[in-house]
Amino acid sequence: MLTRPVAAVTGAVLGFSALFLSAPAALAAGPSGGPEVFAHRGASGYAPENTLAAADKADELGTVWVENDVQRTKDGALVVIHDTTLARTTDVEEVFPDRSPWKVSDFTLQEIRQLDAGSWFSEEYAGERVPTLRQFLHRLSWNRQKLLLEIKAPELYPGIERQILGELRRTGWLSPYHVRHKLIVQSFAADSIRTVHERRPDVRTGFLGTPAVADLPSYAEFTDQINPSFRTVTADYVDAVHRLKGPHGKRMQVLTWTVNDGPTATRLAGLGVDGIITNYPDVVRDAVGEESAAPEALLPSTG
Repeated sequence: MLTRPVAAVTGAVLGFSALFLSAPAALAAGPSGGPEVFAHRGASGYAPENTLAAADKADELGTVWVENDVQRTKDGALVVIHDTTLARTTDVEEVFPDRSPWKVSDFTLQEIRQLDAGSWFSEEYAGERVPTLRQFLHRLSWNRQKLLLEIKAPELYPGIERQILGELRRTGWLSPYHVRHKLIVQSFAADSIRTVHERRPDVRTGFLGTPAVADLPSYAEFTDQINPSFRTVTADYVDAVHRLKGPHGKRMQVLTWTVNDGPTATRLAGLGVDGIITNYPDVVRDAVGEESAAPEALLPSTG
């Protein structure tokens, strides 16, 4: 039987601290007052993106929040992969040379399981596989991490919102504790996020993009976050989002992506963003002073 005594203590402290922090308060800032750090597709600057190895690397770096992308195979399995084709991050062109353009939706789970999703990154990760959503959730649970789940290209997969919510429920990720403290669902598709909100109003959601300020009130009806590219973030825009309350009656938040250097992270922290999504979570954490690896800092003040 595997044991992780140090991690068990850490998890116990985090669980205790969560009782004293509302979900928005716990996310809105790191322990030092800086933005929360999210590992983009796992710690994808150091390990092949959207793999279990990338989630483990984020854990090794002390990063609690992990972002991933979810799509669906030809036979209905949910898999964690970013591109809508398998070509960039697997050896599919070698294994199935006659199946161009190698769309995720054209392959069964059994076929995808044959692919190497690590060698393209480095030989160190040769043999790494495309994980199913269930495998990814189990790994995050083992690591005591949290999930920012992106529904990727939902227009290609009718009904995927219901299917993802079903898998989250079966694996315990829709328990009250998970919903309150460990899960956010986001997408570039507003209709997809609206569907998630309608089916599970308790789940926190994020819209990926930069809607016009005039349109923000309509987004506040179904999403808790506006998550823009860092290139579009200004102090005025962050303030405009923060002036609104989302569907849970809490101040809306801004998570920005994809920030991979310290100076940019520091600038964005100064603009008031609530979270930074990055391939290099250690670099950003060091720059903004977010100390997610130090659970004791999350304990409520007794002063």
